[in-house]
Amino acid sequence: MIALWETCGLTKPWNDPDADIDRIQVSRDATILIGTVDDAVVASVMVGHDGHRGWIYYLAVSPDRHTRGHGREMMAEAELWLTARGAPKVQLMVRQENEDAADFYSALGYERQDVTVLGKWLTPSTEAD
Repeated sequence: MIALWETCGLTKPWNDPDADIDRIQVSRDATILIGTVDDAVVASVMVGHDGHRGWIYYLAVSPDRHTRGHGREMMAEAELWLTARGAPKVQLMVRQENEDAADFYSALGYERQDVTVLGKWLTPSTEAD
């Protein structure tokens, strides 16, 4: 799955996907949904609920499987997972330069929000975000 995330350009030096997976495995408020075709991982999405909102991370579809509905299916399943846990709203973040992703989410009914995302490193990082 990490190889899929890397192929899709979702990993960054300051985000350790192994650590993200480890955190998910011990959380009751998050999961990773995996889409397979003939036992091969072709899509995945990480979904979590912080008690206030649902969040989507790491939506990935293998480049050779684009436009086949896998991304839509993964998002639908993530939304069902959140709905079952009482999340009233789902949010996600898209890097500004990733207009293809923004267009994909827009087609699913997601809207740009009138907020500014702020961040602060709580552990030392050698990379800039």
